[in-house]
Amino acid sequence: MRRKILRAILLAVAVTGFALGIPLGYTALQLVEDSARGDLTSRAQRIATSLDDQIANGQHVDLAAVRIVVPEDGRLTVRSNVGTEVIGPDPGADPLVVDLPIAQQGNVRLEIPSAPMRTTQAQVAVVVLLLLVLSVGTGTVVATVTAQKLSRPLRDVAARAARLGAGDFRASETRHGISELDLVLEALDTSGTALARLVQRERELVGDVSHQLRSRLTALQLRLEALADHPEPDTAAEARAALEQAERLNAVLDELLAAARAARAVGAEPVDLRSALTAIAEEWREQLRGQGRGLRVRVPDGLYVRATPARLREAIGVLLDNATRHGEGQVTVSARGEEGTVVVEVSDAGSGVPDELAAHIFERGVSGGGSTGVGLALARALVDADGGRLELSTARPATFAVFLPVPKAEDVVGIPWRAQPTPR
Repeated sequence: MRRKILRAILLAVAVTGFALGIPLGYTALQLVEDSARGDLTSRAQRIATSLDDQIANGQHVDLAAVRIVVPEDGRLTVRSNVGTEVIGPDPGADPLVVDLPIAQQGNVRLEIPSAPMRTTQAQVAVVVLLLLVLSVGTGTVVATVTAQKLSRPLRDVAARAARLGAGDFRASETRHGISELDLVLEALDTSGTALARLVQRERELVGDVSHQLRSRLTALQLRLEALADHPEPDTAAEARAALEQAERLNAVLDELLAAARAARAVGAEPVDLRSALTAIAEEWREQLRGQGRGLRVRVPDGLYVRATPARLREAIGVLLDNATRHGEGQVTVSARGEEGTVVVEVSDAGSGVPDELAAHIFERGVSGGGSTGVGLALARALVDADGGRLELSTARPATFAVFLPVPKAEDVVGIPWRAQPTPR
């Protein structure tokens, strides 16, 4: 985009420069020639007037009286009824010539070399060319700056759209003062909020359906197991057959839930957790330093998780923002590996979460500090979308735990992964 804008502006500058430079150059050359010719005509008129006065007074034509008017490198030729008189050197080829009539059917010809005039014209042409180059250069600088100023908001809008597509539903406070682009950003923010609610509702729906179906299946299986021990053979056989179907239905439910989680985490990839968390922490370190607080990252090397980078960044960002707004003291981001899962914990040294809010902290609209109450609900939805889960590990001090799956052995080339069971 920046190249297209820069190319369009440079083309306009070049066309404008040449459209103005060519007429300006031609006009400047004509002015030099007109000035030289005008000066020569003025001299010739003075000479002709002086000679007319001599002839009118009955005097012999005396060129010495007008010699002072003739340029040093010029030649004066006077033709009259008494003959032709010449003074001055030969002006060479292609001289600048002025002819004027005098009394008694004569004329005065004044000639000077054209080389000085051509030299002046060349100098003027160089000046015009330099001005043209300077204007084009200035236009190039202005075009570059303008293209950067125009392309930066466009890149920001494109990046915001890409983050939205990757699962980053958080609103952006950035505005560029360009009404059209700001409208696009507002539309993206509105879409992000709507998508976040859809993700949360999907998560809640899947969880509710899973819980209800499993509860009913468990109750059904208990009853069928009791009937399987019935003394009547036919009843026991039918109960065992029904129990087998219930177990198959339970397996199908597990497969459907796993497929739903895999579809939501389609953009997930192996992520080096130490590098990712260090980069995320750098975005918040300065803000915490401004409050006189520190941020510590404790992540062992070689710890990988399977996650969508944008979702992981935003989920951890929500937890760090929560610790910045509502916590106190040093904020710590740590990680450890467990069986088939990696646990990332974000904690601070504040007073923690009040008891009355602890059970509802992830519900949308619930907040203990006057905020919107959207962040933690969104963070849980983002983590859940990648097949993980977000929990409040301890309320006092507040410690949030993010459980993330580890990548499979075939996902990361060159790293000897142990076979790990899928979390949850």
